[in-house]
Amino acid sequence: MDSTPQDFQPRTFSIKLWPPSESTRLMLVERMTKNLSTESIFSRKYGLLGKEEAHDNAKRIEEICFASADEHFKKEPDGDGSSAVQLYAKETSKLMLEVLKSGPKRTAEPEVPVADTPPELADTVFDISGGKRAFIEADEANELLSPLTKPGNSYKRICFSNRSFGIGAANVAGPILESIKKQLMEVDISDFVAGRPEDEALDVMRIFSKALEGAVLRYLNISDNALGEKGVRAFKELLQSQDSLEELYVMNDGISEEAAKALSELIPSTEKLKVLHFHNNMTGDEGAMYIAKMVKRSPNLESFRCSATRIGSDGGMALAEALGTCTRLKKLDLRDNLFGVDAGVTLSKTLSKLPDLVELYLSDLNLENKGTIAIVNALKQLAPQLEVLEMAGNEINAEAAQSLAECLTSMQSLKKLTLAENELKDDGAVVIAKSLEDGHSDLKELDVSTNMLQRVGARCFAQAITNKPGFVQLNINGNYISDEGIYEVKDILKGGKNSLDVLGSLDENDPEGEAEDDNDEEEDDSELDSKLQGLKVEQDD
Repeated sequence: MDSTPQDFQPRTFSIKLWPPSESTRLMLVERMTKNLSTESIFSRKYGLLGKEEAHDNAKRIEEICFASADEHFKKEPDGDGSSAVQLYAKETSKLMLEVLKSGPKRTAEPEVPVADTPPELADTVFDISGGKRAFIEADEANELLSPLTKPGNSYKRICFSNRSFGIGAANVAGPILESIKKQLMEVDISDFVAGRPEDEALDVMRIFSKALEGAVLRYLNISDNALGEKGVRAFKELLQSQDSLEELYVMNDGISEEAAKALSELIPSTEKLKVLHFHNNMTGDEGAMYIAKMVKRSPNLESFRCSATRIGSDGGMALAEALGTCTRLKKLDLRDNLFGVDAGVTLSKTLSKLPDLVELYLSDLNLENKGTIAIVNALKQLAPQLEVLEMAGNEINAEAAQSLAECLTSMQSLKKLTLAENELKDDGAVVIAKSLEDGHSDLKELDVSTNMLQRVGARCFAQAITNKPGFVQLNINGNYISDEGIYEVKDILKGGKNSLDVLGSLDENDPEGEAEDDNDEEEDDSELDSKLQGLKVEQDD
C-alpha cells in the first residue's frame, strides 16, 4: 500500500527532517506538476491542466506550504521536524485538490486529446475516491452508494478507487451497479480491493464483474488491483461483454504472461480502443507477445503505454512491429524496459508509419548509439509536430550527437527534451545545444543532467535556451561543472529573456568530477524524500 501524508509517524530518534533541501523542494514541485497534469478522475470532471499551468501552480503551492510549515517548525525548535513535514505534505495535498477542482484556466493551452470525450455536467460523475484509503463494509457502502439508488439519477461515470470493498460491501454494490449499468459509460474500479485476502478479493471482483456485465463502456480502469491471471479471469463476464471500449487501463496489476494471455482472450474486440495503458507489470517477453496481439487488433490507438513491464528484445520487437498498425498513434510510452539495440532498430522502422506522433517516451531502453541513431533518423520525418521526446538512460554518447542534432533541428514544435543519464560529455553537448539555439520557441523543459558535462557543455546548453520565451526549466545537475562554469551559466541566463528561476538544482553537481561522499544532510533529505514519495491528492475528512 502506498503511503500518504496521513500515514506519517513521529520519529523516535533525533535526525532533523526540517528544513528540506532545495533539491527535495524541487522534487516535490516536479511530482506535483506531474500529478496536476496527469489524467485522473478529477481531470475528467473538471478539466486537464496543461503542463505549464500545472508547473506554475505546483511552484506556488510549494512556496505557500513551505512557509507555513517553516513557521510551524520555528515554534518547536527542539523538535525533529516530523510535524513540520506532516503539515507540509498535508497542506500540499489540500491545495492540489483545490487547484484540480478549479480546473484549467480558459487561456491555458489544451493538451493533445487522445480520445473524443464530449463534455458532461458535474452531476454525471459519482466519485468516492477522495479522502484516506479505507476498508468499506456493508453499512458504509449503503450510505456511500445511496445517490446511485435515487430514481432518475444521471450518473454515467463512477469511480470507486481508493476504497477497499469487502464481500458485504460488494453484495450491496452489486445490485446497485446492475440497476444503473445501462446508463454507465465510464467505470473506474482501480485499487478497490487493497488489503483483502486473495479469496475475498477475487469474490469481490466476480460480484462487480457480474453486476456490470453488458454495460456498454467506453472507459474502464482496473489498475492497482494485483490481478494476475486469477484476477483477470475474475472479471470474465465484464471483459467479455465489452466490444466498444475506447480506453482501457491495466496498470500495476501483476500482469504476467498468463494474465496477458487471459486479457487478450477475454476482450472480444479492441477495434475502438484509443487508449491502452499497461504500466508497472511483470509481463516479460512472453506476455508482450499477447499484448502485441491486442495492439495489432487496435488500429485506432492514440495513446499506448507499456512502461516498466520487464520486456526484453524479443518482446520489444514484437510490440514494435504490432504498433505499425496503429497509424493514428499520438502518444507512445515504452520507458524502463530491456529492449536493447535490435528492438530499437525495429522500432525505428515502425516510427515512420506513425505520422501523428506528438509524445514519445523512450528512456531506459538500452538503445545505445546504434538504436538511438536508427530512431532519430526515422523521427526526422515526424519531427515537425513532435512535442515531447524522452531518451534518458540509453548510453548515448557523442557518436550519436550529430544524428540527434539533425533530428532536433527539424523539431520546431518541441516542448520537452530529456536526455538525462547518458554520456554526451562536452563534445556531444556542443553539437546538440547548437541545434536547439535557433527557433524552438515552444521549448519549455530541457534535461541534460548526469551526462559528464563540464564548463563548455553547460555554457552551450544555457546559451541555447536563454532567449526562449516561456522556458520553464534547465536541468544540468549531476555533472562535473566547475564553479567558474556555474557562474558563467548564471550570467548567460541573467543576460537573456529568462531569469535564474529556470535553472534547476545543482546539489549533485561535482566540480571535481568525483563522487560525493555521503553526509548527514543527504541522509536527512533521503528520509524526508521517503516521507513525500507517496504524495497523493487527498481530501480532508
